[in-house]
Amino acid sequence: MGQCHAWTKRGVLDHFSRQFGGRPAGCVVDSRQETPSHHVGTIQDACSMTYFTHILVQNIIPLCLMIAAGITLQRIFHLEVKTMTKLLFYLFSPALVFTELDQTTITGAVLERVLLFYAVFFGSLMLVTEVVVRLRRYRGGMRSAMRNSALFYNSANYGIPLNHLVFHANPFALSIQVVVMLIQNVLPNTYGVYSVNAHKLKWRDILRTILRLPSIYAIPLAILLRVLRITVPEPIMIPLHDLVDGFIAFALITLGMQLGAMRWSFRLTDVLLSNTLRLLVSPALAFLVVRIFGISGLAGQALILSAAVPTSLNSMLLAVEFDNEPDLASQVVFSSTLFSIFTVTGVIALLPYLK
Repeated sequence: MGQCHAWTKRGVLDHFSRQFGGRPAGCVVDSRQETPSHHVGTIQDACSMTYFTHILVQNIIPLCLMIAAGITLQRIFHLEVKTMTKLLFYLFSPALVFTELDQTTITGAVLERVLLFYAVFFGSLMLVTEVVVRLRRYRGGMRSAMRNSALFYNSANYGIPLNHLVFHANPFALSIQVVVMLIQNVLPNTYGVYSVNAHKLKWRDILRTILRLPSIYAIPLAILLRVLRITVPEPIMIPLHDLVDGFIAFALITLGMQLGAMRWSFRLTDVLLSNTLRLLVSPALAFLVVRIFGISGLAGQALILSAAVPTSLNSMLLAVEFDNEPDLASQVVFSSTLFSIFTVTGVIALLPYLK
C-alpha cells in the first residue's frame, strides 16, 4: 500500500469486519483503491434486493434480538436503566473513543476533505432541524431531543460494516467512514451534553457536567500518545478491547431495557418527523454538499452513504442519563433502525448515479 494510503485497520475495525465483512454474492463493486488526487472505483451494480437482505440479516435482526433481550430482562427483573447508562458513559464509551483514536491512522488529505465536508453538512443539517423544531413550536427538552435524534447517527456498528459491504473493504472508502465515526463519537460528549442541558442549566453547570465525562480526556490523551509515538502497553489495551467488543451488545440491551420500562404511548408524528430528518433529509443534504464541493467518485459515494444511517444509541443514552425525553429518544432509535432497511437500500441504489 502506497504512502498516501497510510491507514490501519485494527481493533474496532477488525471486530466489525469479522462480524459484517464480505460481499453479497452477485454484487460487483470496483474495489480498486483511490488516491486523494485521482478518483477511481465506482459501484457497478447496486444489487438492491441483495443489500436489502444483507442489511436485514446482518444488521436489523441481530440488533432486534439484542433489544428484545433487554426488553425481556426489564419486564422480568425491573432493572435500573440509569445504572446501565452510567456504565456506558463512564466506562464503555471512553474506552471506545480512546481505542478508535489510538489505533486508526488517517492521511492528512482524507482528514482535510472529510472535515470540510462535515462542517458544511453538519451545519446545514442543524439549520434544517432548527427550522423544523421552531415550526413545530417544540419547547424545552423536546427541542434537544429532536436535534440529537437528527444530528447523531449510527456511524460505528451500522456505518462501518455497511461501508465495508458496499465498497468491498476499500481502504480509502473505509478511512472516510472512520473519520466520520470519530467525529460522531466526540460530538455527543460535547455538543450533545450541552444540548440536553441548555434549557435547564447555566453555562457553568453544563461545562462542569461535560468535564466530568471521561471521554473528554480520552480524546486528547489518545492524540498525545499518537503524536509522541508512545505505544500503549498490551496489559492496558487488552481490557480496553474487551470493553469495545462489549459496547454494542451492552448499549443495545440498555435500549431494550428503556423500551421495556417506558409507557408505550407512541408519538407517531414526532417519531416520523425525526426519522424523516435522519433517513431522508440527511443523505439529501450530503448529496448537495458533495455536489457543491465537486467531490465525485468513491469519496462522494462514501460521504453520502455515511449520512444515510439511522439515529445512534448515543442520543438515547443522553436522553436517559440526563432525563430528557427518554421515551421519545428510544422510540426514534428503534424505528429509524427498522425503517433504514428501505431508505439505506434506496440510497445505495442511487450511488452509482453520482458522477
